[in-house]
Amino acid sequence: MTLTLYPAIDLKDGACVRLLRGEMDQATVFGTDPGAQAKAWQTAGFGWVHVVDLNGAFAGKPVNGEAVRSILANVTVPVQLGGGIRSIAQVEAWLEAGIARVILGSAAAKNPALVKEAARLFPGRVVVGIDAKGGMVATEGWAEVSDIAATELARRFEDAGISAIIYTDIARDGMKTGLNLEETVALARAVRVPVIASGGVASVADIVALKQAALGQPNLNGSILGRALYDGSLSPAEALASC
Repeated sequence: MTLTLYPAIDLKDGACVRLLRGEMDQATVFGTDPGAQAKAWQTAGFGWVHVVDLNGAFAGKPVNGEAVRSILANVTVPVQLGGGIRSIAQVEAWLEAGIARVILGSAAAKNPALVKEAARLFPGRVVVGIDAKGGMVATEGWAEVSDIAATELARRFEDAGISAIIYTDIARDGMKTGLNLEETVALARAVRVPVIASGGVASVADIVALKQAALGQPNLNGSILGRALYDGSLSPAEALASC
């Protein structure tokens, strides 16, 4: 089987950054031209770009709109976007602007009716982002940890018509310590929806391990790639060849 790899562009104050464990004060700036970065990932051969408006995730509303529009203007591959999207109007506006899929994270935990309505109105174009710390869902840019288990939240959207779930282990995000395959596989087993792994990819070995896990759990179908791509410890060519 083939995994889909999603190079990440995390936006803070208009720049491309990577965080450590979701801490905004632990941001490393890797570039100040998001459009150029997106074009570079497309040129490298990636078929998607994954974008997160970090300021938006904390503010509860889109903040880095100009940077997102720059990304859309520079690529032809589909772009998925999350961070601060909290209403149907915002979902619709981004889809009309050219975003292929919107990612609803905090809204999934706090306003599930919104997610279900968005999935009904825009079939195949809504992704649920589940960010977890110790298996429990975190929201508001990971600033708040809820009492909802990640697998429980995933099951709530089983039949909602969402296109995928992105599962992020916050403790590993940006740390390059490898994916939390145990929890990711457990979540994938709990639902029939495609699951995209996120948080901790450091090397080709991590992608190969995910591919092996997917042989027994076929709805595990992709991974977000972040810091390892930016600091050069994982090359785009190696990543794409391995999946």
